[in-house]
Amino acid sequence: MGASTPARGRSVRSVRRQSLQGGIDGFVRITDAERPGVPAVVEARAEGFDLAAWLRGHQETVERHLYDAGAVVFRKFQVATAADFANVAGNGGDERLLDYVYGSTPRTKESRGVYTSSEYPPEATIPQHNEMAYARDWPLRLWFFCQLDATSGGETPLADSRRVLARIPSSVRERFERDGIMYVRNYGSGVDLPWQQVFETDDRDTVAAFCAANDIDLEWLPDGGLRTRQTCQVVAEHPGTHETVWFNQAHLFHTSSLPAAVRADLLESFGPEQLPRDARYGDGSVIEDDAFTGIRAAFEAETVATPWQTGDVLLVDNMLMSHGRRPYQGPRKVLVAMSGAWSALEGAR
Repeated sequence: MGASTPARGRSVRSVRRQSLQGGIDGFVRITDAERPGVPAVVEARAEGFDLAAWLRGHQETVERHLYDAGAVVFRKFQVATAADFANVAGNGGDERLLDYVYGSTPRTKESRGVYTSSEYPPEATIPQHNEMAYARDWPLRLWFFCQLDATSGGETPLADSRRVLARIPSSVRERFERDGIMYVRNYGSGVDLPWQQVFETDDRDTVAAFCAANDIDLEWLPDGGLRTRQTCQVVAEHPGTHETVWFNQAHLFHTSSLPAAVRADLLESFGPEQLPRDARYGDGSVIEDDAFTGIRAAFEAETVATPWQTGDVLLVDNMLMSHGRRPYQGPRKVLVAMSGAWSALEGAR
């Protein structure tokens, strides 16, 4: 999988733990996905088993299940802290974890390359999406670590992007593919994220350099705010399986994703040009609300929610599978890391 493939290497753990890597049948139980949208399960059968070491020794097995199912959950391994998780996602330092620059949701950076999952109120639903699909560069792999499961709810539902694409009406797909999708973002309104958080800097020159490198139109506003525009892909070809997947976030950025009252308030307060975020056709024209009816129905039909267990690590192929979040009750903490930088224009980076 190019840059996203776990690096080979020897475990630095004890001889006992190194010896456990050899027998999948004896020490790790692997269960294939029951149906689309459900991850394959790799379950440790020995206490204190080192997941990072096992991953380094079984990358082909993981990749095969990841390509087939789109996601793999690792259960009952020795992963308890953010540091443990960073070691797993980064393959003991052999793979670079990505920063959340040009992100679109509020998160807290726990350590280099490790963030909290999107910090929305627990009663909110986060719709299905592929991470960074509103950009031209994105991570191929998403890692989630359930450090603390919620009392109820809080699942991270998945939907197969290949099957979502197959369900979208051809007329809708053809129009989007012909015109592309333009994402418009206005920062500094107090409603959405400030540009300093999105770009992880307060230096305007750094922001300008990032935008120039990523073909993002940038406009500094008189009130100190920032507006960006970027036209991106609608579908994308997976570099490993060469399958075409639905890969964009137009349905999230478009105002039709908002409750009617919230949408009306935003339009009254900001007007159509100053909205915190919006999705348009690539030529800047308005996307009709009903264009998203079939898209949202496709996601809904393919979405499956699998309950978390504290200690679970979930590996998601970001192109083959979308993810979201269900509402929850009680404390919940899920950490996220990203790896395998991919560019729509340049490939692995």
